[in-house]
Amino acid sequence: MRNLLRLCPLLLALALLLGAGPAFAGKRVALVLANSAYQHAPPLTNPVNDGAVMAKTLKEAGFDIVESRRDLSALDTRRVLRDFADATRDADIAVVYYAGHGIEVEGSNYLIPVDARLERDTDVYDEALSLDRILVAVEPAKQLRLVILDACRDNPFGKTMKRTVASRGIGRGLAQVEPTSPNTLIAYSAKAGFTAQDGDGANSPFTVALSKHLTTPGLDVRRAFGFVRDDVLKSTGNKQEPFVYGSLGGEDVPLVPVKAVAAAPVAPAPNPQADVRRDYELSLQVGNRAAWEAFLAQHPDGFYANLAKLQLEKIGAEQAHAAATEKAKQAEAERDRLAALGAQKDAQAKAAADAKAAEQAQLVAQKAKEQAQQQAAAAEQQRVNLAATAPSAAPVSTASPAGTNVASLTPATAPADLSRSVQTELGRVGCFSGQADGNWNTSSQRSLSQFNRYAGTKLDVKMASTDALDAVKSKPSRVCPLVCQHGFKADGDKCTRIVCRDGYAVNDDNECEKQRAAKPATKPASVKRDDSEERPARQRRQAGGATGRYGAAAGIAAAAGASRPSGGGQVYCNNTGCRPVNRGCHLEYRGGGGPGNDSNAEVCY
Repeated sequence: MRNLLRLCPLLLALALLLGAGPAFAGKRVALVLANSAYQHAPPLTNPVNDGAVMAKTLKEAGFDIVESRRDLSALDTRRVLRDFADATRDADIAVVYYAGHGIEVEGSNYLIPVDARLERDTDVYDEALSLDRILVAVEPAKQLRLVILDACRDNPFGKTMKRTVASRGIGRGLAQVEPTSPNTLIAYSAKAGFTAQDGDGANSPFTVALSKHLTTPGLDVRRAFGFVRDDVLKSTGNKQEPFVYGSLGGEDVPLVPVKAVAAAPVAPAPNPQADVRRDYELSLQVGNRAAWEAFLAQHPDGFYANLAKLQLEKIGAEQAHAAATEKAKQAEAERDRLAALGAQKDAQAKAAADAKAAEQAQLVAQKAKEQAQQQAAAAEQQRVNLAATAPSAAPVSTASPAGTNVASLTPATAPADLSRSVQTELGRVGCFSGQADGNWNTSSQRSLSQFNRYAGTKLDVKMASTDALDAVKSKPSRVCPLVCQHGFKADGDKCTRIVCRDGYAVNDDNECEKQRAAKPATKPASVKRDDSEERPARQRRQAGGATGRYGAAAGIAAAAGASRPSGGGQVYCNNTGCRPVNRGCHLEYRGGGGPGNDSNAEVCY
């Protein structure tokens, strides 16, 4: 036994010299694509710089092949991907890095070459490269297939391209993707549905963090992206969060193997907190109840155990809110059904009471959910700050504040900041015209109520919530129509006053019309007659022409040359464009609403 103990250091040194992971030391190939000089859109500055940094980083990391190309057309990009697929056939690790514009159409992601025009939404299928085409190029790799996309920028093509089908969706950033091939990871510079920043320097915050952590020798690629995420959150003030989609097995997969070094006489003692932290971060990536229960079964006590328990409380609050929402919908539907059938009053009263109780329960669950999310964000930020100050260490006995929860990877949002964010988004979709000051007053509640009307949602208008923020953010364009009153015209997203030149005035049709000089009224001095018999008829004609309430009398007066009924002079705008309200008509809200279903009806006399 003593001889075996003496041999342990020697055996450890021999294992390090021979390499602890021979499967990860095979052939490694990489393709770097960077598009800056767009021909039909404003050029980008950073992608070419980012591509140069990543190509240098991968070459210095000892990759066998690093192919770097810039400003490629669609045809050239397809040729480069075809050649790179040949190079990956005998590779263990294949990496594709892309910097430039990307776009999401109908839930699919596309990379945009420099010669793309994208005049219509259907042009993306012919002029752009789908993400699936990139995955095909790395598919032959045996050990790891990694695609890195620094393409979540605010895309100018999405704002100008014509929609061939009104229902075809074009989202912000890139859409969430779940790789179907094993051992495949897809890394976004920003979470799905969000845009990334180019930064103030020559390189984007995402690429700066990649070049710092991705090729650290022996560092598992998943942990490397965790450090990248922490750096980007810190450098962008928690406005941008990188995200990784896909999964790997239980063994570490570093991009760069550990170099063989002479072993120390005595192996260092393992750090149990480092293992706990790694397990916690993996559970955080999965984010469901089963993952957290498995983590707690393995690590029942300590700092990370407290955070995991708070994660479970958050999931419970979200599930309770979802159940309360569904129950409220069912109760409301039952109440409406009984009212439509003309059921007995006591049955209708009971259904109305049940619906009201369910609505109150939903509001309580909503508040509990939002409180849990805000408290959870604070707890998670505490963990991120501790990891940033000492990445290799973790608190042993520090406990999370009681009643907090880890719901997201962003810091807690103050109520005023949340209200300001909801107001800003409501203004973007045309439902809020005030100043985004964070004061959730009657005007803000009315604006959210308008959004509910036209978007077909049932958000609680009494308070700003994360659900409301997510719902409004999901709308890519105007939701509430622009209605201009008489004397105003639509100018983009605003109503501006119509100004006529001298001698002209705005008529009932909101057009400048030349004014006629008024003739002085004269009364015969000597002729007097009793017109009492004609006065009732004349009064009826005047009343019919002024108010339009007397049906046939108004039609006879109009046929006889009486003055036409005055129109509302309103202008109605929605996603299809703007048009004036017809003469003698005005807009009335009739209820309903939602995409493709205007709530305003045009009522004519």
